[in-house]
Amino acid sequence: MEPLIEVEDLRFRYPDGVEALCGIDFSLAAGETVALFGANGSGKTTFLLHLVGLLSGEGGIRVRGRPVSKESLPFIRKKVGFLFQDADDQLFMPTVEEDVAFGPLNMGLPASEVEQRVVEALQRVAMEQVRGRAPHHLSAGQKRRVALAGVLAMQPEIILLDEPATHLDPPSRDGLIEILRELPQAKIMVTHDTRLAAALADRAVFFDSGQIAGEGSVAQIVEIFRWGAVG
Repeated sequence: MEPLIEVEDLRFRYPDGVEALCGIDFSLAAGETVALFGANGSGKTTFLLHLVGLLSGEGGIRVRGRPVSKESLPFIRKKVGFLFQDADDQLFMPTVEEDVAFGPLNMGLPASEVEQRVVEALQRVAMEQVRGRAPHHLSAGQKRRVALAGVLAMQPEIILLDEPATHLDPPSRDGLIEILRELPQAKIMVTHDTRLAAALADRAVFFDSGQIAGEGSVAQIVEIFRWGAVG
């Protein structure tokens, strides 16, 4: 079966001359969850931003067989959802309901389908009770769930998650793990949280100075690179 995402020799240099990606090869299979480990500045988030066309470097990226390019971005962004590290970067409408509806409305879907998607997405993250509230009045855990609902309302095949457990207390983190575990989409997750990765990921990749230094199971990567502790 063709990979959902294929990356070949991806290279990227920031305008200040810093080489952020130095020849990345990567693939994502249907239904797979991959954790990306590595120190801050190792290229993980830069890599994710290339997968949805927010950055553009040298090399090849294909999503569902189509190259990521300016022309293909509408297709790519229907297939790939992105949960940013800071939920406030995604929540900007007056109410939760309007935030979750924003993406489907901009796809030009009829009002009845938008409503159905909003209801289903909020139910999926157990946030239907806050649909009329202002996002900035929510807790960090609630904001993260609502931001995820906005991604799910687009019905992507792939979800990219940048440090999804940041600023979450243990109950909120555990609740997020349960939600993510039940989602059928393939996922790529940047994280420093090895316990989160162990609970969700089929495979782990370790980034070091813009290169993939190793890949294997979460336990293998933790052991090889002494990256935190799994438990």
